[in-house]
Amino acid sequence: MTDTLDANRIADYLTAHPDFFNQFPNLLTSLRITHPHGTHAVSITERQVLSMRDKVQMLEGKLAELIHFGEENDAISEKMHRLALDIVAATDQPSLLAALDRHLKQGFAVPHHALRLWHTADAAAHHPVSESLKNEARAQMHPSCGALKHAEAQEWFGDASAHLKSFAAIPLNPFGTTGEHTVGLLVLASEDAQRFYPEMGTLYLDRLGQLLGAALTRLG
Repeated sequence: MTDTLDANRIADYLTAHPDFFNQFPNLLTSLRITHPHGTHAVSITERQVLSMRDKVQMLEGKLAELIHFGEENDAISEKMHRLALDIVAATDQPSLLAALDRHLKQGFAVPHHALRLWHTADAAAHHPVSESLKNEARAQMHPSCGALKHAEAQEWFGDASAHLKSFAAIPLNPFGTTGEHTVGLLVLASEDAQRFYPEMGTLYLDRLGQLLGAALTRLG
């Protein structure tokens, strides 16, 4: 405890007296401290250089990570733009769903998806859906990723269901809110357990749900 207190007092003193080494310049070259990545001793000046080098390497790593994320976001944004153009160009529900299928499989490499709509009785993707699932989708503010929270939707994938390990359930609402404006539910699925994980960002999934919701509402 005494050594710790003495060390703290020394640190406090040096902090409070920044001109200390100006008064004793020889200490800068005579003091030797342990190398951070070895057992030999180096001067304070050398230690500062090594410390700055470590910080530079850390910052370079963070910069490379940010650049990587930025490039990924740019690529996803471009894919979303292409999908949006085809959705806007769709003149009926079959052409809209065909464009969605093509972009999900070819552009986003999503191997499986299932869509259920309930805003119109003659919807191209109309299948019986329980009121319980509709209420769950209407109450869902944002897409959910990871395990499939809608048990009923597991059956939508047929024989592939047993091999699917991660899901993204996206409520289709043109206003991005909960409630009666939700027109359906889109579920993306993958055999890769890490493709859709609980902590992943849902910005683009949110936009996809709103975009599809608005297009389906327009087409009726």
